[in-house]
Amino acid sequence: MARLVCARKFPGCGNIVTFAQFLFIAIEGFIFEADFGRKRPAIPLRYYAIMVAMFFTVSVVNNYALNLNISMPLHMIFRSGSLIANMILGVMILQKRYSFSKYLSIALVSLGIFICTLMSAKQVAFYFVLLYIFLVYLTGIAALTFALLVSARMGIFQETLYKEYGKHSKEALFYNHALPLPGFLLLAPDIYNHAVLFTQSEPFQLPLLGTQLPIMWFYLLMNVITQYVCIRGVFILTTECPSLTVTLVVTLRKFLSLIISILYFKNPFTTWHWIGTTFVFLGTLLYTEVWNTIQTASTKDKKDGKKD
Repeated sequence: MARLVCARKFPGCGNIVTFAQFLFIAIEGFIFEADFGRKRPAIPLRYYAIMVAMFFTVSVVNNYALNLNISMPLHMIFRSGSLIANMILGVMILQKRYSFSKYLSIALVSLGIFICTLMSAKQVAFYFVLLYIFLVYLTGIAALTFALLVSARMGIFQETLYKEYGKHSKEALFYNHALPLPGFLLLAPDIYNHAVLFTQSEPFQLPLLGTQLPIMWFYLLMNVITQYVCIRGVFILTTECPSLTVTLVVTLRKFLSLIISILYFKNPFTTWHWIGTTFVFLGTLLYTEVWNTIQTASTKDKKDGKKD
């Protein structure tokens, strides 16, 4: 929610939000995981460098897309397509094979994203007739597609690393956030400008502390804390589950963020958007074989009842 509020008030603030998250997690990891640099990593740093390059690229490109006429709901829906991208790359790179229901789930998710993307494109064409603006929108879609594929490849890369070197979620969390920090120097002017804007925002009375803080810095602080809890859970999940399962969990979390965004910010969301979103998450549920699990549990309960 805090990130959504920041993006709503300052649409170009993604870089400072991402930098704050990376800095906080890097400091925490340097103290408690790396033991102030005295603990050597279990996974070679060259592999973390590859992972970090992909991770940093995905974060920056996703932030950049918000400046290209991409609405927050469309941004969330499009990123939910990481499930499809992960499965496609899994077939191509890891030679995985899936059942018919899995491929059907891919089709549903793909159709849902296509509908939402098309409907949002129509909204842009309606409000911005100029060809230049529409081309900027298409650039945003291209940026999201690129970030989607890189994110999926990163998930597969993580999965293969953990199989070879073991499960080190806290270590991976630290290096994935500490190594990219020098890259933010390229974004320093933008980060500084938004820091100034945040400082100039209206004051907010901190509860129980009896002091005031610019409200945008308060939102940023809340975002850093909640994102730390979230991303730490995701990294633990990556060591315990296949990358597809991790992607699925993250997708469902994004769906919840989407609903909150629509309700809280009253974003334009047509019937076609709802249909597309329904396809996306019906496909996700089909992939998880929820119905088969429920049916199996129901059959088991009936058998147990008969025995009694």
